Amino acid sequence: MTDISIQLNPEDDDEAAVYVISVASQLSGLHPQTLRQYDRLGLVSPGRASGRGRRYSLRDIALLRNVQRLIGEGINHAGIKRIIELESAMANLALEVAKLRVEVDALLDSNPPKSLANRKTSRVVVYKSDT
Repeated sequence: MTDISIQLNPEDDDEAAVYVISVASQLSGLHPQTLRQYDRLGLVSPGRASGRGRRYSLRDIALLRNVQRLIGEGINHAGIKRIIELESAMANLALEVAKLRVEVDALLDSNPPKSLANRKTSRVVVYKSDT
């Protein structure tokens, strides 16, 4: 079975590379030349149109703003690139952990371990303090 996703409006997708460099420049508050420099440095990698023009997504614009914030905090370009790589790796690992949790929960539901099956629940009684 194939999963087909239909996008009625590509601008609703954070990943859709729809903004030309001049619009991305306005949205991010950065000069177009700065956007080109960040692309050359590998900090932000926008999509490309058929004519090789850069096309930025909303995610790219958010990343541009984050890069500018990190520069304002005194972090150099190499450090920013490493931070971006680590944040991306962390997000990928979080997704993998979530998928594994769903899988483990499904396995436990379908075949509970003997130690959990015999476990009895006891009620907890809370007494009010008369002080």
